[in-house]
Amino acid sequence: MKNYLEYKGYIGTIAFSAEDRVFYGKLQGINDLVTFEGSSVKELEAAFKEAVTDYLETCKTLGKSPDKIYKGTFNVRVPQELHQQTALLASKAGINLNEAVKKALSYMVKHENILTAQ
Repeated sequence: MKNYLEYKGYIGTIAFSAEDRVFYGKLQGINDLVTFEGSSVKELEAAFKEAVTDYLETCKTLGKSPDKIYKGTFNVRVPQELHQQTALLASKAGINLNEAVKKALSYMVKHENILTAQ
């Protein structure tokens, strides 16, 4: 099941407010806060596309990159046993833990359906 919108390489989250009876979301992977909403799925999709287009035009006018800059480092919290198993598996392969995690993440990106498979 796809619970996001995608347009021009940008992802938008989707949520529903039962109280306000409105769908809403925000753009991901950018440095700014850009939201959109609609009272129907059709309105939500149109608002999302308009938000992406407007954001890209604004960034172009301001001369700034629209994409969030990722440092390439982040902390991951895993159970102690998984940490140990991964470190030992990396050792068996003759690589360090960092390289093992990079390989796992690369595999996940290439096979993104593994994240949604039940």
